[in-house]
Amino acid sequence: MKDIYKNPVLYYILVPCMAALWPLLVWAVYLPGAERDYEQKAAQYIEAQVTIAAILGRDSTRLELADPNKTADKFDYDTAVSDVARRCKISATNYTVSSKPIRTPSSGKKSQSAKVVLKQVNIAAFADFLSKIQLRWANLQCENVTLTKKKGLADMWKVDLDFKYYY
Repeated sequence: MKDIYKNPVLYYILVPCMAALWPLLVWAVYLPGAERDYEQKAAQYIEAQVTIAAILGRDSTRLELADPNKTADKFDYDTAVSDVARRCKISATNYTVSSKPIRTPSSGKKSQSAKVVLKQVNIAAFADFLSKIQLRWANLQCENVTLTKKKGLADMWKVDLDFKYYY
């Protein structure tokens, strides 16, 4: 068996056969596979473009808010909460906002706390409200959430939120 490796005739036959087999393999196996992969990726790209267009159609401000460290407006709890509540279809009578003055602790980073109470909302509206307000204001952190189920109503909750905004 070891003598077969020393026989040069094997190499004179094996090397040209392998060299002829390689283009055949590329033509018969690899090229059709690559074409199928390309078609799948192109279809995924078209689906992604449709999804992106739908998202931007619903909320065109997403592109403007891409930088979390950039806030063009001055932060105010009343305007921030009322703007997001209006977008989430929560009426002005269904929430209260009470904010505290801006504090500068010894660490030097200014912050302001507030308590927001959503009096009667469903879970979907609450989740939408929380995600939109934190998406809009990157320095706003929700420190505590308390959910209290409204008795006699299927999906109505009272939500107490404690926020802290860092300047």
